[in-house]
Amino acid sequence: MSDRKSEEVREARRTDAERMRRRARFLRELAEARELRDRVQPRRAKVARLRHAVRMRTFRW
Repeated sequence: MSDRKSEEVREARRTDAERMRRRARFLRELAEARELRDRVQPRRAKVARLRHAVRMRTFRW
């Protein structure tokens, strides 16, 4: 019984690690895509930055 439980724990850790790797890769690619968009469309990027700044100023912690 404990062997099965330890195997389940090991498998859960493996799947969690894989999920975290996929998430990290996705976030890196997302940041890269945003940087590319900012270089290609500087005016839109500036407007997006300003909009984000206004949103953050109006957000209450």
